[in-house]
Amino acid sequence: MTNLKQTLNTQLANWNVINTKLHNYHWYVTGPDFFTLHAKFEEYYTQAATYIDEIAERILTIKEKPVATLKEYLEVATIKEASNTEEPRDMVATIAKDFEQIINESSTLIELATKADDESTADMFIQIKTSLEQHVWMLNAYLG
Repeated sequence: MTNLKQTLNTQLANWNVINTKLHNYHWYVTGPDFFTLHAKFEEYYTQAATYIDEIAERILTIKEKPVATLKEYLEVATIKEASNTEEPRDMVATIAKDFEQIINESSTLIELATKADDESTADMFIQIKTSLEQHVWMLNAYLG
């Protein structure tokens, strides 16, 4: 179960980092696409907050301990913080890349959960992965 616990905590950390990154982009986006991107980033960080809570509660449900400090999130996450220098197109490209990374890591997590006979965790990440696949498609469509 250790690999599953570690992988779940990595995803919890990733969602906390991306949640902060999305807030950063929401606050600092400027330019002609401000209204579109400002609203989109808010939609994504609202969804991220839901995933954070669901993942942490799932970790507790399987009698493990979720990482729960900013220091731990940054140590465990595979997603990097915003640099505060991104232009709007860079913001969109970075979020698409981050979502793709979470999709790939979710595939591994789904396999681990399936091997551990943890269908609930596998199902949770199948749903997250499906949602992110659509987001990546839309973000890449925006980028042209």
